[in-house]
Amino acid sequence: MAIADSRFQFPREPSALAHACPEQCLKDGSEEEISLIKLAILGTRGIPARYGGFETFAEQLATKLAGRGVNVTVFCPAPSPRSDETYRGVTLKFVRFPHLGKYSEMFWDARCLCAARRQFDVVYMLGLGGAFAAWVPRLFGARVWVNTDGIEWKRRKFTWPQRAYLAIAEALSVLFASRIVADASAIAEYLRRRYPGLKHVSTIAYGADLPAGKPDRTFIEEWDLEPDGYYIVVSRLEPENHVLEIVQGFEQTRSSLPLVVLGNIESPNKYVRTVLAHNSARVRFIGTVYDKDKLEALRFYARAYMHGHSVGGTNPSLLEAMACANLVVAHDNPFNREVLGEAGLYFATRGELATIVEDVDGNRVNASVRRQRAADIIASRYCWDHIADAYLALLQET
Repeated sequence: MAIADSRFQFPREPSALAHACPEQCLKDGSEEEISLIKLAILGTRGIPARYGGFETFAEQLATKLAGRGVNVTVFCPAPSPRSDETYRGVTLKFVRFPHLGKYSEMFWDARCLCAARRQFDVVYMLGLGGAFAAWVPRLFGARVWVNTDGIEWKRRKFTWPQRAYLAIAEALSVLFASRIVADASAIAEYLRRRYPGLKHVSTIAYGADLPAGKPDRTFIEEWDLEPDGYYIVVSRLEPENHVLEIVQGFEQTRSSLPLVVLGNIESPNKYVRTVLAHNSARVRFIGTVYDKDKLEALRFYARAYMHGHSVGGTNPSLLEAMACANLVVAHDNPFNREVLGEAGLYFATRGELATIVEDVDGNRVNASVRRQRAADIIASRYCWDHIADAYLALLQET
């Protein structure tokens, strides 16, 4: 029997929640003063976003700050020299991407840091790849911010040499950057404990947009799905995202609904092949879905969203699921609890996940209340305007 859910009975009114985004108490500053701020955003595959969370973050932050009058440039990779362009008020600066195999991104980040050394007040590096060169813009008077993302050196997808480099890069970012930006309080606390001398660390999360209305349900019909008729996972298939444990836990249930897994199944590595071995009528792998409207519909109409991320901070996929008022079943760790609070259901083992699924199918959890709490959290704490205002306030600090 389908679980009663007001999302499927009445049109949603996200505007009623959107006004809950609090006004930021920014420092006094004229539009002219703000327009003098020159910000460079580095470390992504460029905008407009076509890939992962960092690219979406860069696009949202850059365009919203540009809309507030900041002079914003986003560095983008290019196969050959190319002139600057503009996108929604943001300058796109193309820097030639080196072809050095697995070291390409690291040296491209360093090349961008060097290219940005004379032109900007703040150089904001997303990720740790080029941390060893973060001191270069500082020699020319720029402030350098580094967003460390999660605890990257703990990710089991990397080889031991890569993990060793990421641990060193994390330490170098603390040493060379003017400011570290953490996307979750738990990440900021980890950094303070690991580096007792760390002084300048700020916590600003990622953001998400509330849907403008009910997504078109025909989008999910492409996969023969019905509203409230499936569970969903949207994740890179990596060990620290616990996709295998989610699949195995779901297989222990008596649920008549399928588990639909979205993620990277092209060119599978050993771990992905292990997960794909569970492909069946009950566990369906549909690959990566880049179309934003289809992805929003898949999230919106799911009975529940399974979230297994464990070493990151504030995960963009989790925020997007909450914005869709999903019932979220999350891996039990400080990062997920910081974001979800009482809106989530938590599992640490396959058995616990199986029990939760049985309870959801049996209508033994207050799903509608938790869904509304999730959407309210996004509206009050994680809307993109809120995030952009927090960054603007930080830019205005001397």
